[in-house]
Amino acid sequence: MAHDYLLDLTLLLFAAVIVVPLSQWVRLGAVPGFLIAGGVVGPSGVGWITNSTEIGHFAEIGVVLLLFVIGIELKPALLWRIRRLVFGLGSAQVLVTGVLLVAVSHLLFEVPLKASILIGLALALSSTAFVLQLLKENRSLTSVYGRSSFAILLLQDLAVVPLLALVPLLAMPELSIGANIGLAVAESLLILGGGIVVGRYLLHPLLHRIALSRSSEIFTATAVLIVIGTALVTEYIGLSMAMGAFMAGLLLSSSPYKHQVMAEIHPLRGLLLGLFFMSMGMSLNLGLLLAQPLLTLGLVGLLILIKIIALYPIARLYGVKANHSAAIALVLAQSGEFALVLFSLAYQAELFDNILFEQLLLVVLLSMLATPLLAYWAQKQAKRQQNCVACTEEAPVEPPVAAPIILIGFGRVGQRIGEVLKMAGHAFVALDSSAASVERERSKGAPVYYGDAHNPELLKAAGVKEATAIIVTINSPKSTEELVAYLRSEYPQTKLYARGHSIEQCITLRKMGVTDAVSENIEASLELARMALEDTDLEEKESKMVVEAYRRRYHSEMRGEVVTENP
Repeated sequence: MAHDYLLDLTLLLFAAVIVVPLSQWVRLGAVPGFLIAGGVVGPSGVGWITNSTEIGHFAEIGVVLLLFVIGIELKPALLWRIRRLVFGLGSAQVLVTGVLLVAVSHLLFEVPLKASILIGLALALSSTAFVLQLLKENRSLTSVYGRSSFAILLLQDLAVVPLLALVPLLAMPELSIGANIGLAVAESLLILGGGIVVGRYLLHPLLHRIALSRSSEIFTATAVLIVIGTALVTEYIGLSMAMGAFMAGLLLSSSPYKHQVMAEIHPLRGLLLGLFFMSMGMSLNLGLLLAQPLLTLGLVGLLILIKIIALYPIARLYGVKANHSAAIALVLAQSGEFALVLFSLAYQAELFDNILFEQLLLVVLLSMLATPLLAYWAQKQAKRQQNCVACTEEAPVEPPVAAPIILIGFGRVGQRIGEVLKMAGHAFVALDSSAASVERERSKGAPVYYGDAHNPELLKAAGVKEATAIIVTINSPKSTEELVAYLRSEYPQTKLYARGHSIEQCITLRKMGVTDAVSENIEASLELARMALEDTDLEEKESKMVVEAYRRRYHSEMRGEVVTENP
C-alpha cells in the first residue's frame, strides 16, 4: 500500500537523520552511516521495515545518478596527463588484486568460477568517496601517497563501466568469449558511437534551448530526463542502466551546461544514493555476524591483508618509496560502494545465492568501517620519510583543482576582466545565466559555463571552495547583494570583489564584507571627463591631477574615510 511505502520511507529518513551525523562525528563518513541506519531499521535490526524490495528499486536511481556524476567529472585531458599512474599503477592494482581475490574465492572457498570472477574484481575496488574525503580531511590529497591513491581510484572508477557490462554476461548459462563477449563489446562500441552523435547533435542543442527559456524547473526536469532516459534506453538495448548514465555524463563532460546540470542533479543524487545504501543496509544479516563472528571478521581481515599484499609491491615497482607504498596499501585496503552496486546487480541476476550475498555485504561494510583506522596508520607511515625523490617527477598527478579565480557574470564587465586575467596568465572560470552569451563566448575559447550563481550546488561544482578570489559582476544590484551575503557567510576567507551600481551600493557592499567594490561607470566617467578637459582649457598634466584627485576622493568615500585633500 502507498501508506506503508511512505511510512517505510519516513522511518528510513528518520534513521538517517539520527545515524549519519553520528557516523560523520566519529569520522566514519556518510556511506557507513547510511549502511548502519538501514541495518538498524531493517529485518535483522529493530525490524521496523521488513520489505525492502520496493525501496530498493526506487533507490537504484541513486546508483544511476552516481555513475552519471562520475562520467561528467571525468576529464580526458587529466587522464592523458597522468596516464602513467592511472593506466599503469591503477590497472596493475585492479588486475593483480582481482586475480588474487578470484583465486582465493574459487579455490579456497569453492565459490563458482563466474561468481568468483565478479567477487574478486568488485572487491578489488576501493571506496572513492570515502578515501578522497579522508585524504581531504587529513590534508594528504597532495602528498605522494595521496596523489598515487587518487590515480588508482580514478582507474577504478573507469573499471566500473566494463564490470557493469560483465554482470549480465556472467549470469548467462553458457558464456562464449568469441560470441557473447565479442558481441557485447561490439554493442558497447556501437552504443558509444551513437551516444557521441546524439550528445553532439541533440543533447547540447536541447540544453541550449531549455536554457534560453530561463526556467529553472524545466532545466531540472530536462537534466533528470537526460540521465534517466539514457539509462532506460541502454537497459532496453541490453546493457545496464548505470552504464547508460555513465555515458550520458561523459557526453556532457565538456558541455558549457555541465555545472548547472550537476547542480540540479546533486541533491537528488545524494538523497537517492543514501536510500540505496540504506536498502543495502537493510539486506545486512546481522544475525549471520552474531552467529559466525570469527568467520566474518576473518574474511574482512583476509580481504584487507590481500589488498595490502598486492598494493605494496606494485607501488614499489612504480618507484614509490617504501613508507609511501605502505600508506597507499593501507588507505586503499577496504572495499567500497561500487562493490555493493555490483553485488546487488549480481544478486538480481541470480549470480549469487542469498547467503553469499549477505556475507559479501557484511565483508564490504566492515572493511569500510575499518577505513578510518587504516587511514590513520597510512598517515603515520607517510610521515616517517617526507622525501621521495622517485615521485617528484609525478607532480602532475595531483587531483585537478579549480581555477583560482571565479567570475560570476560574464557580460561586458566580466568579459573585460577575463581578458585582463588571460593577459596576466591567470586561470579563471566564469559563470553566466545567459545561454546565448555562454554560447557566444565559448565559441571564442572563453572558459564560461551556464548556470544561476545563486544555486549553491552550481558554485560548488565550479570549484568555489578552492577559489582564491571571486569577482561578482552581475547586472542586478539586488542579486549582487544577495549573492555577496551568501558568499561572505559561506566562504569568509575567500577574497571577494564586486561590481557596484553606485557609490552608495559600493559602500553597502563593503559593509557586507567584500574585499573591495567599484562602481561600474566610474572609470568611463573619469576618462570622458579627462578628454573633455584637455580639449577645452586645461593642460594634460592638470586634467590628470583633477581626475586622480576625484578618483582618490571617490574611493576614500566608499571606504568611509574623511577626505580633506583638494585638487
